[in-house]
Amino acid sequence: MTNPLLQGLTVLDLSRLLPGPYCALTLAQMGATVIKVEEPAGDYTRLLSPELFALVNRGKQSITLDLKQPADQARLHALVRSADVLLESFRPGVMDKLGCGYETLKGINPKLVYCALTGYGQTGPLRDAAGHDMNYCGYAGVLDQTGSAGGPPTLSNFQIADLAGGALTAALGILAAVHGARSSGQGCFVDAAMLDGTLALQAVTTATQRTLGRANPRGADMLSGALPNYSTYACADGKYLAVGALEQKFFLAFCAAVGRPDLAKGKLAPGPGGEATRAAMAELIASKTRDQWAVELAGADCCVTPILSPDEALQGEQVQARGLVEQVGGKPALGAALVFDGERPAPLAEAPKLGADNLRLLGR
Repeated sequence: MTNPLLQGLTVLDLSRLLPGPYCALTLAQMGATVIKVEEPAGDYTRLLSPELFALVNRGKQSITLDLKQPADQARLHALVRSADVLLESFRPGVMDKLGCGYETLKGINPKLVYCALTGYGQTGPLRDAAGHDMNYCGYAGVLDQTGSAGGPPTLSNFQIADLAGGALTAALGILAAVHGARSSGQGCFVDAAMLDGTLALQAVTTATQRTLGRANPRGADMLSGALPNYSTYACADGKYLAVGALEQKFFLAFCAAVGRPDLAKGKLAPGPGGEATRAAMAELIASKTRDQWAVELAGADCCVTPILSPDEALQGEQVQARGLVEQVGGKPALGAALVFDGERPAPLAEAPKLGADNLRLLGR
């Protein structure tokens, strides 16, 4: 590949835990040089979840600075002179108190892109509030829509607000601002809020609100379980199928593949008619195991697939064929999600030891 992607881009990553480090990881996977700036005791994820730290800090360099100390503030200022991006995840105003806020750093390097990734953003009544993924999802209306009809909101082990609403949205903002800085010579402050990014992803629910004047209840929207041809079903072995035959052509293909043309005559809508179709499909799918259905429907082109466990997902033939799973330290890790000119970016080195690059970068 001749396109260098983000090679030559230097990122100072002052974030910790999951969202910020994952944002910086995505930039490192695309070629950026990421310097992780840690407190002398280290990012506390090192102790809370060593394997999570190892995953989201691959390919980075590590230095330690105590930004409460003027000498270390000066060391950060020196690094900023040649950096392109600074990413931090403190609550609003903390970096200003440490003498390293945006206005100070912009005076040192006008082209600097400064990204503050927070839960609720730099303004508003919640700007100083603490939170985690479930809190941001709760405020964004996502948790209200997650779960079965009539049941409680349910949690997923996929961090929607932290990663999709937060980390990836921040990465997009950083790249847009870097492009602008290279064109104009002026960086900017990127205010990335996990609540904002999560709410902005609520496209289907917002479309329902525009159509009906309100959102549907949990489990009652087109893509959340209301339709029998877009739902999950239990198989004979207690495992599940994802029936995503939303368009008529896919549902007809499913009915033909399972030898049940009568199902195609049933109603595919919320309410009693649709529930009769759902019950018939549930009885049918419960007659075989998940893997039997996977074999039977493999060539049917009907958008009906097995629901894999996370362990099975890593071994899935499509995932393996795409080369997304890497081995780091003898354990599985996930590579860059994008492929460029037919090539996935090269695997990153293992996460750095605390302060591994102090001598080289700080001279101590």
